[in-house]
Amino acid sequence: MTTKIVLDASSVIALINREKGCEIVEKYLEEAIISTVNFAEVISVVNRELFKSEADRVEGLKLITDTLPQIIDFDVNQAIISGELDSITKKYGLSLGDRACLALAKYKNIPVLTADKTWSKLNLGIKIKLIR
Repeated sequence: MTTKIVLDASSVIALINREKGCEIVEKYLEEAIISTVNFAEVISVVNRELFKSEADRVEGLKLITDTLPQIIDFDVNQAIISGELDSITKKYGLSLGDRACLALAKYKNIPVLTADKTWSKLNLGIKIKLIR
C-alpha cells in the first residue's frame, strides 16, 4: 500500500503489542509518518510497560525507529494547528499528543490511523481511519 497516512501513538502501540487491528497498521507502514510528539508517547509507553532493562530499551528503540520510516519534527505550523484544535477537541478529552497527530494530518492533508474510537466523532476535515 502506498497511501501516505499519519500514525497515532495508539496504532503503533497496537502494532507493538500485536493487538487487534495491528494488521491494518502493518499495511500502511511503508508510507506512514508519525509526529515526534507521538513517537515520544510510544517510547514512553514501551519503556514503562515492555522494556525492563537498559539493553532492552536500546534494542527496542532501534527496532521501533527502524519500523517507523518517517518521524516528522513537530514544528511551528503544527503547533499553531494543534492550538487551534484545542477548543474543538476539548469536549472529547483529546490530549496535546492527540492534537499533534491531528495537526500533522491536517498540515499534510492526509488521513490519520488510530485506535481511538472517539476520533470518529470529530469533524475536522481530516479523514480518520480506525484500526478496530
